[in-house]
Amino acid sequence: MTPTRQDQRAGCPAAGKELSHVPVTEVKHLDHLLERSFPSFGGGYLRRVFGLLDEAIGKGVPMSVAISGPVTASGQHIAWLSPLLDTGWFCLVSTTDAVCYHDGHRSLDDAAEHPFHEVPIFGDDGALRDDRTIRITDIGFDEDVLLGQDALLTRMLLRPEFQRRMTGTEMRALLGAAYAEQEQRVGAPEGLLALCHRKAIPVFVGAPGDGSVFLNSMKLWALARQSKVDYAFELDLHEEVFESCAYHWWGLHDTETKGIGTLILGGGVPKNFNLQPEPALSQVLGFEEVEGYLYDIQITTAPVTDGSLSSCPPAEAVTWGKVDKDLYTSTTESMPADYSMVMPILTKALLDKRARLAHLAEELGMEELTRRHPEAPGYLRSTEGYRLLDQRSALLERLEAEVAERADAMAAELG
Repeated sequence: MTPTRQDQRAGCPAAGKELSHVPVTEVKHLDHLLERSFPSFGGGYLRRVFGLLDEAIGKGVPMSVAISGPVTASGQHIAWLSPLLDTGWFCLVSTTDAVCYHDGHRSLDDAAEHPFHEVPIFGDDGALRDDRTIRITDIGFDEDVLLGQDALLTRMLLRPEFQRRMTGTEMRALLGAAYAEQEQRVGAPEGLLALCHRKAIPVFVGAPGDGSVFLNSMKLWALARQSKVDYAFELDLHEEVFESCAYHWWGLHDTETKGIGTLILGGGVPKNFNLQPEPALSQVLGFEEVEGYLYDIQITTAPVTDGSLSSCPPAEAVTWGKVDKDLYTSTTESMPADYSMVMPILTKALLDKRARLAHLAEELGMEELTRRHPEAPGYLRSTEGYRLLDQRSALLERLEAEVAERADAMAAELG
């Protein structure tokens, strides 16, 4: 039986469990290594983060992920993010416009002529500029990649399906379908937006104007004002924010766990947008009995003393109502680290455990496996995932009906 939100509430004891000091020579699996051979300090953080991910997944909690940074330009989506999303454990993504833009680079017609390569972090950037090489930290690529991506995006945004008012999630789903066509045509690996389109995972961008997808849309908008092109795309930010609230409402009412969890990688706008549905529902719309995230697992390099949202730990988010106040002492962690250093390890450990449980399910049957490993059903949930984009219209209508019931009272508060 899946535990309810109330079942999961737990206090935080003054002292935790006894430290495990198992020698690395005595562990066979990566998940066991993380659980048993990382007793303290930075290693203890990594152990606790893995433990919470393992717990949330094992309980069948639908997870969201907020991710900042150039994950697609650097190929991290291919290395670990896409395999993680392909499990069916994650219900939505919050990221940046730049991530969506760079996602198309490997599918350009001439991508083979402009490969990504490693460059020195502290090298001669003047020489790179003379060579027309763009640098992002330690990766480099030809400036022609950006010009080719702009041309590709222009062609895609002029397609008939984009010529209407829509939310960013709808636009990125269409873009994911267009990217997928291009990837298949040139034999490129599946990109992030293509995967999210295939799995009907909503992709939110809280600052759409701060990236080159929208810059290319701006170009077409400017040309349309001069009657040079027909371009009718418009971004509906109100409905996009409302849509994020509808998915949070879904999590509270339609899931067995009566809530969702979140994995926050980095910070900035993706993190803030990802945390906004709870205060939007409770403080702004005035809904009662709105809970924050069941699990809040964060990896960030921002120091907690800088006062930024990027560094804000889950405990601080509790005071805003964004994280469940009765759960945060046992279901949250904020790890000070560069997520690119640890997510490949964490992802591999989780996927290896799922593969091991799947093998045992064939050997023992699910009933016996669940008796021995209660986390098995959560790990082995359908890889189809939650397909929230397929439910989008119905979930928006339901939340709008909730607003309609409260509209008179809400209007009266306006004075």
